[in-house]
Amino acid sequence: MEFREVIRKRRSVRAYRPDPVDPSLVQALLEAADMAPTACNRQPFRIYVIPTRGREEELRRLYGRPWFTEAPLVMGIVAFPGEAWVRRDGRNYAVVDATIAFDHLILAATDLGLGTCWVAAFDPAVAQELLHLPEDAEPVAFTPIGYPAEEPPQRPRKGVQGLVVRS
Repeated sequence: MEFREVIRKRRSVRAYRPDPVDPSLVQALLEAADMAPTACNRQPFRIYVIPTRGREEELRRLYGRPWFTEAPLVMGIVAFPGEAWVRRDGRNYAVVDATIAFDHLILAATDLGLGTCWVAAFDPAVAQELLHLPEDAEPVAFTPIGYPAEEPPQRPRKGVQGLVVRS
């Protein structure tokens, strides 16, 4: 798929088939995240790959929507601020870097015919517990990974005119 087509095709999928995802595809997603640019190439994040089968109840504590556990996998990205580059004014780039990497992963999933849905409305305390995270770790986002059961419609966008300020 051409890159612009991947960008246009990406949707927030909220219905998944239970079909397993081939490990080679999972590896391709992780490699896409690994190639994402990060400040000073620090890569201050970890990606958690969580099979959903048998863990549905536990994962629904993290995020309660039923579709969240329909897919065979959930992935989460966690920032580690202590490993990140810090700008002169004190701004830590761990969350920015993790976000860029997760977007690479999500776009790669689209290219491979997999569905995702960026979830930031999760319970951070449950994420800390579920992933056994140290106190300094910051969970950023989660997504189901699986084959879409239906093709979601394109949602309205602001368009370039609504986003760009030329100065």
